[in-house]
Amino acid sequence: QAQLVQSGGGLVQTGGSLRLSCTASGRSRVTYFTGWFRQAPGKEREFVATTSFSGEKTQYADSVKGRFTISKDNAKNTVYLQMNSLTPEDTAVYYCASGPGGPNYISPSRLQYNTWGRGAQVTVSS
Repeated sequence: QAQLVQSGGGLVQTGGSLRLSCTASGRSRVTYFTGWFRQAPGKEREFVATTSFSGEKTQYADSVKGRFTISKDNAKNTVYLQMNSLTPEDTAVYYCASGPGGPNYISPSRLQYNTWGRGAQVTVSS
């Protein structure tokens, strides 16, 4: 059974940086796309970024464009989310997720993802 193990997160001051990691194991499908979502208290889970299996296609939420970067290392089955210039509005639990798809498929819709990590808390202090 596929699993996603997250690491990273924590507490950082405004303007700081953090990197989240998401490592997959137990996959039976060869290609898949991966995304990051976040959920702040009292709010719905929202899309942050996604990358295709090939890494050639990516998409970001407008709120994080130019500040966050999604990348991947297929040899390590790991996807990263580098978060720079963090603000208190970025405070949330961050989830990685993956779904079946072709090598260049991506999706901002959480309904397309069938495997989720447990989440990692990111707190940005003002």
